[in-house]
This record gives sequence, C-alpha cells and structure tokens, in this order.
Amino acid sequence: MSGKLRLQPRHWPCLHSLLWQARPLACVHKLTPTRLYSARVVYLEKERAVAIEAVERASQVCKAVFKRLVTDETLTKKDKSPVTVADYSAQAVVNSTLEKHFPNDPIVGEEDSKDLQGDAGRVLREKVVDLVNTATDAPMSADEVLRAIDRGQYTGGSTGRHWTLDPIDGTKGFLRGEQFAVCLALIVDGKVRLGVVGCPNLPYDISKQTEDKGVLAVAVEEQGAFQRRLGAPDDVETPVLVSIVEDACNASFCESVESGHSNHGDNAKIAELLGITKQSVRMDSQCKYVAVARGDADIYLRLPVDSKYVEKIWDHAAGNIIITEAGGQVSDIDGKPLDFSLGRTLTANRGVVAANANIFATVLAAVQTTLANKE
Repeated sequence: MSGKLRLQPRHWPCLHSLLWQARPLACVHKLTPTRLYSARVVYLEKERAVAIEAVERASQVCKAVFKRLVTDETLTKKDKSPVTVADYSAQAVVNSTLEKHFPNDPIVGEEDSKDLQGDAGRVLREKVVDLVNTATDAPMSADEVLRAIDRGQYTGGSTGRHWTLDPIDGTKGFLRGEQFAVCLALIVDGKVRLGVVGCPNLPYDISKQTEDKGVLAVAVEEQGAFQRRLGAPDDVETPVLVSIVEDACNASFCESVESGHSNHGDNAKIAELLGITKQSVRMDSQCKYVAVARGDADIYLRLPVDSKYVEKIWDHAAGNIIITEAGGQVSDIDGKPLDFSLGRTLTANRGVVAANANIFATVLAAVQTTLANKE
C-alpha cells in the first residue's frame, strides 16, 4: 500500500490507544480509549457511555423485531410493519435511556406516537410495548412508552444541547436482513460533538462477510473514532482511520444498494471522471459512513435526486463526526460543511460528499463538474 496518512491532532488519541494495545494484555484489559487518557480528556465522558448504552439496547430491540416479525411472506408482500414496530420501539428505548441520565436534554427524533394512540393503534402499540420491555431494566407501561417516543419532537436549533436520533436508518436493509443502523448524536450549539452508530449486521472485518457481525462505532469531538463489537461491552475499543489512498483512481465508492436517496448514474459518471474501476461496496444506512471511516471504502456520495428534497439531521449527524474524527472530510456538493444548527433539516446544504482527506478535494471537484454538466 502506498501513500502517507496526514495526521491531525484528533488522531493522537488513536495512536496513544494503539501504543497501549501493544503492551501486555493485562495492562489494557477493559480499558476504553477514553479511560486511557481520562486525566487529560474528560469531555462528554458520561454522554459517551450513555449514548453507547442507548444504542446497544435499541440494537437489541431491532434484532428481536427481525427475529419475531420479519418472514418470507413479509418480504414478498413488501410489508413494512416490522420496521415500523422496530422504529417506535428503538426510539422509545433510546429516549427513555437518555431521559434517565439527562432529563433536561431535548431530542430530535424521527417518530411520534400518533399512530399508536387509541383503539386504532392498540395492536401496534401492544407489540411496541412488549418489545421495548425486552431491553429495559424495569417494565414500562404503554403510557410511559408513548411519552418516551414523543420526547423526540424537539425542533433543534443553534443554541444549547440536544440529541438527534434515527432509530432505524436503512429500512429496506433491515427488512432484507442486511445493513441498517441505529444512529445517535449529541449536538451542542449547532455542532455535532458526539456520535454513536450501531450496525447489527456489519461484519467487524469487512473481508469476512459471514463472520463476527455487529459493530458499534463511536466518536467524540477531538478524541478520534473507535469501533468495538456490538453486544460485547467488555470488548476493547480499537481506533478507526480512513484509508490512505492518495490517488482517486485507486479509490472505491461506498454506495446504497438502491438509488432512492442518491443518483447512481451520476456516481458512475464521477467514477469515470476520476478513473475509478474498483467495484463499489454496497450497503444501506449510515453503515456507509462507518465503512469509509474504517477504510473499507474511500468515498461516500449522497447526490440529490430531487431538487426539493432536504436532508434530515438524524440521517447524517452521527456518521458525519465518525468520519471526520477518523481523519476524513465531509461537506455538501458545494463544499460547505453540513450545518446542523438550523433545526430538524440540513436546509443550508445540498447532498453529501465524504472521503479521506488526501482525495477529498479531487472528489469534490469531480462531483461539481459532473453535476454542472447536467444543467
């Protein structure tokens, strides 16, 4: 492999952790990267731990929903009811976990409880309550579950702190038993400071597609990005860094399985312009951000398919900080940073471009040239 990794201050904790992991196992057993240098860095330590707990519990619920409710008949009929149950259940679990530890923090969530209310929502409500209680320390009543879901109605903004949650990102991937993610981020004064992404079906090692599935990725501002096995709290976190590819022609894309949210045709033209011939890594959800952050692929593009569509903050907040803390860069197609300070949507941005820092400018230029030629 050729090329040099351009280190930034955020990488120093990663290197510190790597050096510690080279020591005898007894020296690092059960020590997370944050604890290794907690005397120097304590920023958002509790928030980091609580966010991990919340995503772990929600991922557990999502797997239970898939096991109980997704069948061959569900897929044949394109029945989305299982993912609806999982969405509500995961949001209730995450919101109740956050409320326990940070009762004054508002949450920007994707769901509300309207369709679970009254007699019309009874069957769905009972399924949700039952599944929520598989992942909580104490049983929650139906009213408590509905109230937890509705804690996600905050409007967002540029001051103070709030969380943003996508309880299931990648609904089609979830229904196929492929890639989906539970995504949680903390935004303080309009900037993402912490992100956690749970990927229940993502292989820990991308080269071993059928083994060791389940990844939890986490990043805190200026502390680097890390991964560990999902559902394994004693697993030692390991640093993740973007690839060191320096020539875009040697890069690979990470693309959605389907083209509903990004234009695959434009991606192909950009690849041709950059001289890229490698096969794309295809998966749904913010797992794509994690894949680029740990070097499984080098470029992620979410190009506009509709001039009226505006991205939601929960679709990008956690993934954004994981890539940047892993040494990558993220912007919109105009080269502007994603602005999470304007409410529930990225109203100041169009599309998303993410890549390792070595090739980012080249990729962005190719995106802009390709899209300009369409006008």
